[in-house]
Amino acid sequence: MDVDGTLTDGKIYLSDQGDEWKAFNVKDGLGIKKLIEVGIIPVIITGRQSKVVVKRAKELGIKYVYQNAGNKIAALDSFIKAENIEQFQILYVGDDDNDLEIMEKCGLCACPANASNSVKNKCDFISRMNGGDGAVREIIEWVFNN
Repeated sequence: MDVDGTLTDGKIYLSDQGDEWKAFNVKDGLGIKKLIEVGIIPVIITGRQSKVVVKRAKELGIKYVYQNAGNKIAALDSFIKAENIEQFQILYVGDDDNDLEIMEKCGLCACPANASNSVKNKCDFISRMNGGDGAVREIIEWVFNN
């Protein structure tokens, strides 16, 4: 899954000292922990580099974190090789046009309500929630119920 716009509302707060803040939804976090409990492996693939993302991933037990992924497909291929799985077994959650290429390679795709229209047109499920407002949790519940 992507981070900015999916696990967060897409806003990035920067101080004049260069500190970065992002807000994550605890409901999304609990959903991610539920995935791990049943053996589903969450993966972060983001185009940005952020210590905040590493910290949040560690808190949630997310083993695979690919940052600065200018080529998200290369990150996806690395994960597929590491876990010996197939592309059709992957659900990707993204929100913007830089996610379209990787979405083409995955078995299922989902997005927050406020994703770009081009992303929405590719998705199997569109959350009623915006990114950072519980969209990932709703997507996880959809996975469990389908």
